[in-house]
Amino acid sequence: MQEYNRNHIRNFSIIAHIDHGKSTLADRLLELTRTVEAREMQEQFLDNMEIERERGITIKARPVTMRYPAKDGNVYTINLIDTPGHVDFSYEVSRSLSACEGALLVVDAVQGVQAQTLANVYLAIDRGLEILPVINKIDLPAADVESAKRQIEDVIGLDASNALLISAKTGVGIDAVLERILTEIPHPKEPPDELLRALVFDSHYDPFRGVLVYIRVMSGEISKKSLIRFMATGKTFEVGEVGIFAPNERPVESLRPGEVGYFTATIKNTADVKIGDTLTLHKFPAEKPLPGFKVIRPVVYAGIYPIDSSDFEAVRDALLKLQLNDSALHVEQESSLALGFGFRCGFLGLLHLEIVFERLTREFDLDIITTAPSVIYRFHLNDGQQIEIDNPARYPDPAHIDLVEEPWVKCHIMAPSEYLGALMSLGMDKRGELVKTETMSASRLLLTYRFPMNEIITDFNDKLKSVTRGYGSFDYELDSYQKSDIIKLEIRVNEEPVDAFSCLVHRTKAEAKGRAICAKLKEVIPQQLFKVPIQAAIGGKIVSRETISALTKNVTAKCYGGDITRKRKLWEKQKKGKKRMKEIGKVNIPQSAFMEVLKAE
Repeated sequence: MQEYNRNHIRNFSIIAHIDHGKSTLADRLLELTRTVEAREMQEQFLDNMEIERERGITIKARPVTMRYPAKDGNVYTINLIDTPGHVDFSYEVSRSLSACEGALLVVDAVQGVQAQTLANVYLAIDRGLEILPVINKIDLPAADVESAKRQIEDVIGLDASNALLISAKTGVGIDAVLERILTEIPHPKEPPDELLRALVFDSHYDPFRGVLVYIRVMSGEISKKSLIRFMATGKTFEVGEVGIFAPNERPVESLRPGEVGYFTATIKNTADVKIGDTLTLHKFPAEKPLPGFKVIRPVVYAGIYPIDSSDFEAVRDALLKLQLNDSALHVEQESSLALGFGFRCGFLGLLHLEIVFERLTREFDLDIITTAPSVIYRFHLNDGQQIEIDNPARYPDPAHIDLVEEPWVKCHIMAPSEYLGALMSLGMDKRGELVKTETMSASRLLLTYRFPMNEIITDFNDKLKSVTRGYGSFDYELDSYQKSDIIKLEIRVNEEPVDAFSCLVHRTKAEAKGRAICAKLKEVIPQQLFKVPIQAAIGGKIVSRETISALTKNVTAKCYGGDITRKRKLWEKQKKGKKRMKEIGKVNIPQSAFMEVLKAE
């Protein structure tokens, strides 16, 4: 065991846009410091989830402690706190950055600075971190190092004259990165006192040991048998084991100021561990928690229902297990007339929703469907009451509504300048307000927009990628709530409202959306023995209608010749029968129709 020396500790994180080589750089650092033996090494070592490898993105942060014998003869402890790169997980990123003193800013020499790089760099600058620019992929034929340097200087405002030039894939320039981390990233600060303060920046659930809490110690000391208290929840636990990640869990005697590691206690419920919380000792507590803690609030809601209602218990167990690893997932039970029993789940954004859906289908082998994602609207009623609604089924009586507010987001879009026209029309289509346009380089633009959140959560990313041929990138942050004309669009099949298809929309979009849903339903609902009207209604007004024609039998087939009145008599009889059938007949909507309608949007 190495002697503890605070001056020989460095804590850093890597900031990069998706696919700029963050995980590959982490792999090279692990190899160079011999943290992972060559025979155990695999690509994207820190991304241990199947989806992470497949998509090439980091979803869960993973810290790792490396020992590095430097050229000055000392052995340094370097803690890399790996962070997710996607905008949905920006709160987790901000907590991980709070546990560091510096960050490597990795920029792809071909693509230059992208939108998510910007968002996370600003988080790091706000925390006062020392930032080292690193330009990656210099071995590619299309690499333009000078342009990447200029973008770092113009867009972010960092001096890139002595940026490190590396190729993480071939390993060029990696040892220079380690030496620069030691010289430029400061060591942890002198703690103000001996009281224990540790920042919780992540946690995950281990089926054998309960919750593993990832911490960075700011002051004081945590060891086995310490009685600790979480300051946000007020819960106390006895520590069972303290350790570091090297890269797998390895128990140690204690963790001291500046060190990063984990501890286990008898924590069965992950709701007791809040990311960003402060740990202290139960007997000698710190007076104030570390700054920056906030409770994570879901932004997007969607319903998750089992396709076969007998799987309800299995879906509930799977969601609870996912919640253990993902404290941001919000789950409550609900039922719908069309889909039966299911769950209303809250997510941080669309990528988060997609990942939870994939993990449920893959890791737990479940057949589930999700309803269209929706945001939280604030309804102000006439009696002064304020309610938050994310589900059209809970829409209050329109006579009682004073005004409705919807969430708006601030959105940064980066794209080549030749797509400006297409981006403007996309912005108008999505009810956006252009705040400002900035030129980043001769060929790239940065647009700052404000959008209603409702408009960007469904298909904004896909449309942005298609109008910019894949070169555009965007990120968003919540801005404020604003008064808006939100109404309920109700879909009726055979005069009966169907909850699962109804939605809350802006008045200007309601008619077009109603038409699209009716047209889709006409395709997917099978013919019945009677005519089936499909209507979209706003309040009492029908805005769109489609009719599924009836399956008919030729009742006059047996009449050869003779008087026309014989045929008329049979037709009248058939008409009466159809009318009676329409009164008592029910339309069964197939499960596939629900999925088709979601796609129609």
